[in-house]
Amino acid sequence: MSFWTHERGLTSWLATRDHKRIGILYLATVLVFLLIGGIFALVLRLSLVTPNNALVDAHTYDKLFTQHGIVMVWLFMIPSIPSAFGNFLLPLMIGARDVAFPRLNLASYWIFVTGGIVVLVALIAGGVDTGWTFYTPYSTAAPTAVTWAVIGVFITGISSILTGLNFIATIHTMRVAGMRWRDLPLFVWNLYSTSIILVLATPVLGLALLLVGADHIWALGLFEPAQGGDPVLFQHLFWFYSHPAVYIMILPAMGVVAEVVSTFSHKRPAWYGAIVFASIGIALVGFLTWGHHMFVAGMSTFDSGLFGVLSMLVAIFSAIKVFAWTSTMYGGRITLATPLLYIFTFIFLFIFGGMSGVAVATTSLDVHWHDTYFIVAHFHFIMVGGTLTAFLAALHYWFPKLFGRMYSEAWAKVACAAVSVGFILTFTPQFLLGNAGMPRRYATYPPQYQWLHVLSTCGAVLLALGMLLTAGYLVVALVRGKRVDNPWRSASFEWRTSSPPPADNFVDAPQLRDTYAYEEVAS
Repeated sequence: MSFWTHERGLTSWLATRDHKRIGILYLATVLVFLLIGGIFALVLRLSLVTPNNALVDAHTYDKLFTQHGIVMVWLFMIPSIPSAFGNFLLPLMIGARDVAFPRLNLASYWIFVTGGIVVLVALIAGGVDTGWTFYTPYSTAAPTAVTWAVIGVFITGISSILTGLNFIATIHTMRVAGMRWRDLPLFVWNLYSTSIILVLATPVLGLALLLVGADHIWALGLFEPAQGGDPVLFQHLFWFYSHPAVYIMILPAMGVVAEVVSTFSHKRPAWYGAIVFASIGIALVGFLTWGHHMFVAGMSTFDSGLFGVLSMLVAIFSAIKVFAWTSTMYGGRITLATPLLYIFTFIFLFIFGGMSGVAVATTSLDVHWHDTYFIVAHFHFIMVGGTLTAFLAALHYWFPKLFGRMYSEAWAKVACAAVSVGFILTFTPQFLLGNAGMPRRYATYPPQYQWLHVLSTCGAVLLALGMLLTAGYLVVALVRGKRVDNPWRSASFEWRTSSPPPADNFVDAPQLRDTYAYEEVAS
């Protein structure tokens, strides 16, 4: 009996301790937040079709881009792959019956939902216009619902810490007998690296946001220069978390890439040890690079140079992964299924966005591009595009595992093309806008930039249509999709049980086997 049917009724889901059901709950929740954040983004783009922004007033525009950022970063991108697919797949991939702390796992989900609701309350209670970074001293004095927003994000941070602790404990103690560290699937290694960041960095963000909330309520002046405060202190606290948080989003995405590339190349991953080394390296070096967000905040030339060099070091670890994925595909029997097509888009965005990241880690270039649309384009290419395409690859790759049904590959490829072309068309013009000097966050702009904004908005509409098409054929597949078990002929451990899995994951006690034994599958 599958985990879907072993217990019925709403209560059995809302109080479940089954990691698979909790993963499904996370998946449904982050999809709702993706929809909300996407609607905000589309309104923003439509409002910028004309130079004078006839759609919304300037203050509403400020609140829209703040709310878009808060929802997308804190409620979709950070939890999307680790909390949804990580919860569902981690025990299956290491041969465990569940995570180490099932009750804590359920608590982390409801804490996340609570934080999301509080953030939405902030939107309903007048919105927030500080930007998703909550920069002081404006955030401590802004006449909007800042306190509700920072409390909501603080609560979701507690959920992240609990999830990270649970994953670390599960990986250390729940592996099937005989599974060594060098036997772990690469997706698990990336979840492990992500969990380290969640546990070590998130408390710093929580502290910073609590200080902002307290300052906003009681006017303590902690970040107000006129009262002896230091606004740059908040930037240090915020980016000490938020730059490693970039890797909270991208490391799980890299894990998805490794699994999908190996499966659809029908070949074990190249450079397994190098990929593991790069994953841990990214997690650790990520704590030493926060200053490259602050080149114009008054730091010394030496500090700027040091942070720039450390930031470029991350590019070396990232390049190791890209070369490893390429080497895996080289000589493989490649199947051009939808998950792999999304990975191709991910790799393009990751390389292009990563190159622009090396550029903005160079002080002289960053001073020119700082607070322009170039930064918006860079962030969306490397982070939003990377997270979204990897999320969609994971959704299509593991959809048969989650639901035991197959979607229409033909429609999926059409949607993939729309999403990929739409995303690139949305943000490529913004590199040109930023290089021309147009500041970000502005509700109006000079008329000579209109054609680039129109191109960007056309891309956003195409992207939205691609996402709607994706939702349509996946819903149809849930009801009428062909029943399948392992349509990809994957050798990964999670595919060695039925699809969808039984309530206890495995009918018989799982036996350790090579995670990437594609030679056995081929024979």
